[in-house]
Amino acid sequence: MAGSLVDILIFAPLAPIFGVLLLWFIQLLFIESQKFLLAKIRPEHEPLCRFTNFLGILFQTICHALGYTVTRSGISKFYVSVDYGKVSPKKEREGVFEWISNSFLFLGPFFIPAFLLLICLYLFTSGGFEVATPPELTALQYTFTEQIVTFGRSLHIFTQHFFGFLATIDLLHPGHLGFLLLLLFLGLGIRPSYIGEKRQEKIDMLYDLKNIWSHIIHRPLYVILLFLLAYVLFYISLALNQQWYVGLFAIFGWLSIIAIVSLVVTHLLLLMIKTTDKIQGHKKLLPYITLPLAYILMRTLFLFIPTEWDKSISLITMIGCTIIVLFLLVRKKKKKKTNTFKAKIDMKALPSIEDETDEPGGSIR
Repeated sequence: MAGSLVDILIFAPLAPIFGVLLLWFIQLLFIESQKFLLAKIRPEHEPLCRFTNFLGILFQTICHALGYTVTRSGISKFYVSVDYGKVSPKKEREGVFEWISNSFLFLGPFFIPAFLLLICLYLFTSGGFEVATPPELTALQYTFTEQIVTFGRSLHIFTQHFFGFLATIDLLHPGHLGFLLLLLFLGLGIRPSYIGEKRQEKIDMLYDLKNIWSHIIHRPLYVILLFLLAYVLFYISLALNQQWYVGLFAIFGWLSIIAIVSLVVTHLLLLMIKTTDKIQGHKKLLPYITLPLAYILMRTLFLFIPTEWDKSISLITMIGCTIIVLFLLVRKKKKKKTNTFKAKIDMKALPSIEDETDEPGGSIR
């Protein structure tokens, strides 16, 4: 085991923590972008925006309830509506128990809903959940560099298998279709869409960070104890020559990858909705009809022409046909708009410059 003692004992345990914080910050950026898209489509799609708000409040309320369950506080009241959620404990606890419950409330929605999808993904895929040190870095196994590389390698392997599953997902399989719906719901409700009875402009990414920072500095001793616990786990992994420490943070990394992918998929859905709003009449329904129709037709075709890539080709065809239909409808609308230009005043009826200058003492007006 090479590497300086300071690197191994002080800096190496911080490597996977920095990795998780970076991914979490990327989640916040996508959530802020999603807020912008929801605000754009809200005038035409108020029910959808209200539904996303309900999902976000539901996730937060469930996470808070889990916090009370973990701290053995019990639950006396559980209430969720489109604009509000409330969980009341049976026993009022203070100190560390209260702090843990609030941690579930503030941080839980970023990871806990994704954990359900991680379990489903484990059932659907055969690999991707690996945490191992690259052979070329075995001599530096517990340094900062190795820890961050091992963390990144585990994310790469997981992402590769995750994307492989998404590229071959079978939308005619109830389990796969349910997974896709959960992925969409996660992206829509990973945080409330900030749409209630009254719009609240102050609630944004900075507002989230401010709440979390206030939660941390309210009990800084608990945060210090968490860091000490992390260092102890790292030293135990070091003594036993195991990768338990980086493996624990790799799980949080996998959850972040699932959340980010769900937000990307949700962005595509919201962009499609925003684009179809530019189309007039019932023609705006054509892209939504094209999605299932193209997929079903391609899957039916592959019943007679079997191929190994039938699911992937069907997905690509479905997406491609939908994009083409959207492009044609939007382009047709633009052409129609430019061709219908008419002057409000007949150009022939306007006086010419020569006529105006012929007036006595006249000048060009």
